[in-house]
Amino acid sequence: MEKTFKWVAWIFAVGLSLQSIYTSYFGLWEPRVHRSLAVMFCAIIVTFVYPLARIYQPQRKMIIAICWLVDFILVAIVIYAVWRFITLIEDVENLIAEFSLIDQLVAMSAILVLLEMTRRAFGIALSLVAALSLAYCLFGADLPWFFRHSGFSLEQTMEIIWYGFQGVFGLPTGIVLGLILIFIVFGAVLEGTGAGDSLIRIALSLTGRSRGGPAHAAVGASALFGTMSGSVTANVVGTGVMTIPMIKQRGFTSNFAGAVEAAASSGGQIMPPVMGAAAFLMADLIGMPYIKICAAALLPALFYYASLSISVSLEAKRLGIEPIPVEERQKLDIRDLINSAMFVGPILVIIFTLVMGRSPAMAGGLATMSAIVLGFLINKDLRKKPQRMLTALAKGGVAGSTIMMAVGAIGVLLAAFDLTGIGLKFANVISNIGGTNLFFGLVVTALACLMLGMGMPTFPAYLIIVLVLGPAIKMLGVPALAIHLFVFYFGVLSAITPPVALAAFAAAPIAQSDPIKTGFRAIGIALAGFIIPFVFVYEHSLLLVLDFDIGSFIWVSARLMFAIWLLATAITGFESVKLPAWNRLLRMAAAVTVLIAFTYFQVAGIVVGCLVIWSTRLGSRKILA
Repeated sequence: MEKTFKWVAWIFAVGLSLQSIYTSYFGLWEPRVHRSLAVMFCAIIVTFVYPLARIYQPQRKMIIAICWLVDFILVAIVIYAVWRFITLIEDVENLIAEFSLIDQLVAMSAILVLLEMTRRAFGIALSLVAALSLAYCLFGADLPWFFRHSGFSLEQTMEIIWYGFQGVFGLPTGIVLGLILIFIVFGAVLEGTGAGDSLIRIALSLTGRSRGGPAHAAVGASALFGTMSGSVTANVVGTGVMTIPMIKQRGFTSNFAGAVEAAASSGGQIMPPVMGAAAFLMADLIGMPYIKICAAALLPALFYYASLSISVSLEAKRLGIEPIPVEERQKLDIRDLINSAMFVGPILVIIFTLVMGRSPAMAGGLATMSAIVLGFLINKDLRKKPQRMLTALAKGGVAGSTIMMAVGAIGVLLAAFDLTGIGLKFANVISNIGGTNLFFGLVVTALACLMLGMGMPTFPAYLIIVLVLGPAIKMLGVPALAIHLFVFYFGVLSAITPPVALAAFAAAPIAQSDPIKTGFRAIGIALAGFIIPFVFVYEHSLLLVLDFDIGSFIWVSARLMFAIWLLATAITGFESVKLPAWNRLLRMAAAVTVLIAFTYFQVAGIVVGCLVIWSTRLGSRKILA
C-alpha cells in the first residue's frame, strides 16, 4: 500500500511542478482558489510521502491498517475544509459569512492536520510553536501580565486563521505559490540534469594545487550550487556525497570534513544571484530592485567564503597535508566544459530575463525550461533515461509541498500575532532591551533569528523571522536592506547552530561524525559569518549600494580581511607554528577590536594584531633556526 500511495504522491508532485512552470509564465489563477487548492494538494503529497506506517514502522498488520486509516482521515479533513473555504469565499468577502460549529471544528481540524504534516517533514519545533500560538489565541485571556489579551472565541480565531487571508491562505502562501515554488523546482531540475557532478569536477580541478584540495572544492561547488538550491540539506547531500569522502581521504578529520561541507552549503544561500530565492522575496518586501539586492549581497558573501578557504588552508597546513600530486589531480576535458553549460546557461537566462524587466517568477520558469532543454541536449544519460527528469520534477514538487506545509504553520503563527497583538508587545520588549544601543538591539535580534530559524529551510526561516520580528526591526533605525540582510544571514547560519543544526545533521552521516561536534566545528569555521552582518550594519559601504564611499569601503574591507585572518588563525590554533593559548586569545580580541566603530579602537586592534603576528613569525624563525 505504501508503494502505491507514494506513486500517487509523486504523480501529484509532478503536477505541482508543472503547474509552477505554467503559472511562472502565464500567471496565477484566482488567488483564493489557487492558494487553497495548492495547500490541499501539498497536504495530500506530504501525507503519502511521509505516512505514519513508514515513520513508526509497526510490525502488526492491525496497527499498520490503523495508521493508514488515520492518514486517509487526515486527507479527508483537509479536502472537506478546503471545499468549505471555497464555498464560503463570497460570503466572507461580503462580510455575511456565518460559521456553524461544524465549520469551526473542521477548520480547527484542518489546521491541526497542517501542523502534523509540518511535524512529519521538519520535526516538532515549528509545529509546536504554531500550536502554542493557536492555543494562545483561544486561552490567552486567562494568562497573566504581558501575555494577557482580550480573548477570542473559536469562531473568531478560525475566521482569521482558516477562512480569512491573514492566516493559512495569506501572504506567505501566495509568495510561495507565485515566486518560491518555481525556484525550488528549478533547483531540483538542475540537480536532475547532472549539472552538479560537472560542477564538482571543475571545482576539484581548479583547487587541485591547493593544500585543501577537495575541501576547497567543496567550498567552491557548494557556493555555486547552493545559490540555486532553496534547501541547505539538499545542497549538503548533493555535493557532500562526493566531496566529504575525498576530504577525509586527504587526511582531514571526520568532524572537519562534515563541518566544511555544512558551512559551505549553508553559505550558498547568501551567494547571489538566486540566494535560495530569498533575493526575490527581499526585493518584494523592501521595494528595492533585485539587481541592487544582488550587488549588496555579493561582497559580504565573498568575504564569508574567503574565511572558509582560509580556515581550510590553515587546517591543512596544521595537519601537514600537502597539495595533491599532479598525476592524481582531477583532469578536465572538453566534455566537462560542455557539461558546465547545463549550469551556466540557466543562470544567464535568469540574469537576462531580469535585466529585461520581466518578473522573477518568469525568470525562474524560463531557467527551469532551459535547464530541461540543455540537460537533454548535453547529457546522453538523461536522453537514455528520460524518466530521471520526471523524478527531478517529482522531487521538486515534494520539496515544494513540505515548504508549503511549513508556510501554512507560519501563517497560523502570524495570524495569532496579528489577532492578539503579541507581535507588537514582543517588538517593544526587544526595543526596551536594546534601548538606544543599536549593538544590543542587534544582538537580541540575532539570537531571536537563530532560535526562530532552527530546524527550518532557508526560505521559511527568513520569512518567519522577517514577519515576526518586522516591528522590532523597524525600531532599530537601520536601513531596510541592511537589516533584512542581517536577519537573513542569521536565519541561514541557524542551519549550523546546535542543537538543531540541520546542515550539520545532514553532513554527519556522510562524514560518519558526531552531528553536534560537527555543528560546533562548523561554527568555528564559519565564525566570520556571524560577524560580517554586524559589520555591514555599521559600515554601509560594504553593501556597495548604501551610502557608498570609496575611502570607507577600502578601510572597512581591509579591516574585515585582517579580522578574518586573525579569527581563522585563532580558531585553528595555527599560523606558521602552533599557537599558544595567550596568542589565540589576543588574536580574537584584536579581531573584534579592529571592527569596533571607533577609530582609536580600530588602530589599537591593528597594532596589537600586527604585533602578535610578528611575534609568531619571529618565534617560528627561531624554531626553524
